This record gives sequence, structure tokens and C-alpha cells, in this order.
Amino acid sequence: MSSGMTYYNLAQINVGRFIYHRDDPANADFMNALDDVNAIAEQSPGFVWRLVGDGNDATDIVPDASDPQLLVNMSVWSDVEALGVFVYRQPDHLSFMRRRKEWFEKMDVFQALWWVPAGHEPTVAEGLAKIAELAKHGPTAAAFTFRQPFPAPDGKPSAPVLDECA
Repeated sequence: MSSGMTYYNLAQINVGRFIYHRDDPANADFMNALDDVNAIAEQSPGFVWRLVGDGNDATDIVPDASDPQLLVNMSVWSDVEALGVFVYRQPDHLSFMRRRKEWFEKMDVFQALWWVPAGHEPTVAEGLAKIAELAKHGPTAAAFTFRQPFPAPDGKPSAPVLDECA
């Protein structure tokens, strides 16, 4: 019997603008690690879905034709805690996050989190709109950060993730 309640998962988008051309050898360590890091994500507790292009990752998706150096990554997780454990506590992922300055330009807002109904796979346009919303309004229930999360519409609580990189 259904209670009529809608359940929610956490969507996330993060973007980066390559310093060098996508195919530049300077990006080789990053590009070569994607399959392994994505496989770890898919096996992580709370993982639900990730954006995949023609390859096994999203690097071939160009979210903005006027900005071919922009890279997009999106995924859906059960909650903020599950995503936070993968992002900030999974050693392989964390080691590459710590090196992001080698590959990507500094961006003021490069990530947004938001709640989606269970089963929803967000689009790149939806994710980019969440980044723009976060940049314009700061953290709100519509688009937020690890440091300032909001509870899900179904009441699922969210605690802040206060790791050094968050």
C-alpha cells in the first residue's frame, strides 16, 4: 500500500573548466583515472545514478558549445551523507580532488546539490541552472552546498559536511 509520499534523492553537479585543451597531455592523469573513480562511485553505498556520455564517463558531453573547455559531472545519491563520504573520504577520489588546481581554472561556484524525486535523472541543463541559481542566491532549498545543506522535501534531514575541501 502506498502512503502517497514522494521520496527524494540528492542530485549533484560539478563543473570545471580545463586550463589546457581537453586532449593536452597535462590532463592525462585526470582523464586516465576516470574509469576507476567512476567504478568506485558506482559501488559506493548510496550511489543511484551518474551522467554518462558516449564513453563510460561524461567528458564527451559539451554542456556549452561556446565554452568547449567546460567539463560537467552529475550524479544522484541517496543523501548528502553518502555523497559526502564518497567525495571527501574515498581515498582515490580525494587524491584527485586535491589535484584539481593542476587541471581546472578556479571557479567561484563549481558545484550545486539539490533534491530530486526518487527515479529522476537530472539533465545537464537542469544542473547548470542549479549552479546559476546557487551563484545568484546563495544556498537555498532549491540549490545548496555541502556546508549549507537543506532537508529533503520528504523530511529527510541533512547534516553539513565540513571537510577541509567542502
